[in-house]
Amino acid sequence: MIAKRHNPLPGFGLTMGCTILYLSVIVLIPIGGLFLRTLEMSWADFWRLATADRALAAYKLTFGASLIGASINAVFGTIVAWVLVRYEFPGKRFFDALVDFPFALPTAVAGLTLSNLFAANGWLGQFLVPMGIKGSFTPLGVVIALTFIGLPFVVRTLQPVLESFEREVEEAAATLGAGRLRTFFSIVAPTLLPAIITGFALAFARAIGEYGSVIFIAGNKPYESEIAPLLIVIRLEEYDYTAAMALAVVLLVVSFLLLITINLLERWASRYQT
Repeated sequence: MIAKRHNPLPGFGLTMGCTILYLSVIVLIPIGGLFLRTLEMSWADFWRLATADRALAAYKLTFGASLIGASINAVFGTIVAWVLVRYEFPGKRFFDALVDFPFALPTAVAGLTLSNLFAANGWLGQFLVPMGIKGSFTPLGVVIALTFIGLPFVVRTLQPVLESFEREVEEAAATLGAGRLRTFFSIVAPTLLPAIITGFALAFARAIGEYGSVIFIAGNKPYESEIAPLLIVIRLEEYDYTAAMALAVVLLVVSFLLLITINLLERWASRYQT
C-alpha cells in the first residue's frame, strides 16, 4: 500500500483555481482587453499606425539599443559572474550585492544619475565629451541605460551554473595537456553557452520595455533618440489611443515571442546540463 504524501497546501483544484484567477486578473484580462480594442480597427489602419515613420524610428532605436546592451552584458556579465564564483577577494559580498543594485534602484533615479554622470559637466562626461563621446541626450545614452538595467539578468543566470560546474573536469583536462584557452572553449564554454544565451534573452526582453531610466538620458528627440515606450506615452497624452494600442501590440507580440524563446532556451539548457 502506497502511503499518501502530506501536502502542506490545499488540494490541486483549489490551488489551480487560485492560480488561474490570479493570472487572469493580472495578466490575461489586461492583455486580452488590449487585443480586443485593437481588433476594432481595420488591418489597414493598424498597419499604417504601427509602421509610421516615427514608429519605425522608435522601433529601430529600441530594438537596436536593447540588442547592443544585451550583447555587452552577455560578455562582461559572464566575466563578472566568473570572478564572483571562482575567486575570493576583499569586498566580494559587497560587489555581489552591487550586481542587484539596478533591481533595487528606481528606474527614474537611475536615469537621472546616468544623465548627470555622462553630461558635459558630469564626472565622466567632462572627460568623454571633449573626445567626442556624448553619453547624455543621445542614442548612446539609451544603450548605457539599457546596459545598466540588464546586467543582473546575465550574472544571476550564470552564477548557479558556475557554482554547480565540477572543477575536476577542468583539472582532468589540464592533466591531459590542454591549455587554458583549449580547456575554456572545449569544456567550460559549451556548458555556459545555454545560460549565457538565456541571460542575454532576459536582458534583451527587459530592455525592450524599459522606460524610466531611458527618458532622462536619451534626450527624447523624435526620429533620433525616442524609444517606443515613450512614443506610446506621447500618443496617450495626445488622446490618440488607437495609435498607442497599435504600438503597444507590436511590443507585446515581440515580448511574447521572446518569452517563448527564453522558455525553449531554458529547456535546452536543462537537458544539456543533465
